[in-house]
Amino acid sequence: MSTNTEDLGRLLAVIGDEDTCVGFLLGGIGEVDEDRETNFMVVERDTTPKQVEECFKKFLRRPDIAIILINQVYADMIRPTVDAHNLAVPTVLEIPSKQHPYDSSRDSILKRAQRVISPPERHY
Repeated sequence: MSTNTEDLGRLLAVIGDEDTCVGFLLGGIGEVDEDRETNFMVVERDTTPKQVEECFKKFLRRPDIAIILINQVYADMIRPTVDAHNLAVPTVLEIPSKQHPYDSSRDSILKRAQRVISPPERHY
């Protein structure tokens, strides 16, 4: 039986604080490939926006990742990069953390969906 990711399906990736990553890892999403690359990044106090952006871009390039979950506070650190991603796969979902509640007004995916569902009003 083959254990290639292509045969098993695609992965979730997580960029988040320790609590978020541990929760998802306990749920079984963790993966380390033959090159020792993981599908998660624990963001700590000394993690720079550049490091978060590099990890995010790496996840975007990986063909085995279908969904990227990112704590909204870290998405805000790299907002231009997150907003620039407009492909369906990998889908980027912003999620809350224990310390930072979710703010729908800052979620780029939700903003895009609202524009599709509620186009601007026309005045005749």
